[in-house]
Amino acid sequence: MNIFLKALLILCGIGFVIFVGFMGMMIAAFGGFDKDYSVSELKENFEEKKAEIYELKNYINKIIPPDKLVEIEFEDNNTLGIFHVKVDDNFESNWDVKINSSKADTLLQKLGWTTRTLKTLKEKLDKANCIGITSGEPCQISFQRSGMGRYSFNVFDKPIPDSLKTSYNDGCSYIMVNDKLVLEYGGGAIGGDCFYNLE
Repeated sequence: MNIFLKALLILCGIGFVIFVGFMGMMIAAFGGFDKDYSVSELKENFEEKKAEIYELKNYINKIIPPDKLVEIEFEDNNTLGIFHVKVDDNFESNWDVKINSSKADTLLQKLGWTTRTLKTLKEKLDKANCIGITSGEPCQISFQRSGMGRYSFNVFDKPIPDSLKTSYNDGCSYIMVNDKLVLEYGGGAIGGDCFYNLE
């Protein structure tokens, strides 16, 4: 009986260690303890940083020609978590690109940018309290991440046409603040695609 009890306790201990290790890995990979942002927090940040956000929007659309599109998100001062580039109809996904790398140099060349352009863009994002941006209309400015989820501002130049208002105000992924600003939440590869807190 003692041998059986010892074997059972050892198996339970191993199972517990595996479970704790797996949960730790999942939390590290997907940000289980990351902050979820409310609609109110996004609105407050937008109002507080409105001038900086519009300056950022105008800057990105000024340095990107109409036949090109860029989606960029800074992980830190040395790494771009996202650096997707579209030139004409050719779209290229790029993840975890080191700023000082041949890959970054190639992508910068396609856009007519330099590492100084990236530095200026990072400075403008920091001033706006944001982490990334996608050029175009609307200009999508990434506010913050929660795990793999991303909170963003969709900033329009012209009022949203009536025909698009329903799709940009679904009460889930999109919350229309006014006819030139839509808040967005995307859950990423896992998790829900709706705002957790609509307040």
